[in-house]
Amino acid sequence: MQRVKINDIVEVIAGNHKGKQGKVLRFNGDKSRAFVEKVALVKRHTKASQENPAGGIVEKENSINISSLMLVDPSNKKPGRIGIKTLKDGSKIRAFKKTGTELK
Repeated sequence: MQRVKINDIVEVIAGNHKGKQGKVLRFNGDKSRAFVEKVALVKRHTKASQENPAGGIVEKENSINISSLMLVDPSNKKPGRIGIKTLKDGSKIRAFKKTGTELK
């Protein structure tokens, strides 16, 4: 079971963007990297095309290593470590180690 999933709110804990929070947009599992909304923005020069007739400079998210991300606890809005908890019916769920808050 993955500890960080798409649409989770995460905080960057290392690097140039340390302290910024955002939602995980997508993953590149082969390279263990995630794209986080409004974090690690880069500017790309694009040619004019049918989708973008004007072309120009576009700002988009760059990837961040998953090891530099920590899940944000919804109960106190602070990052925390997460573990896998097995329920009585045998299903597994993610839960924060310090507060015990469970994530669906």
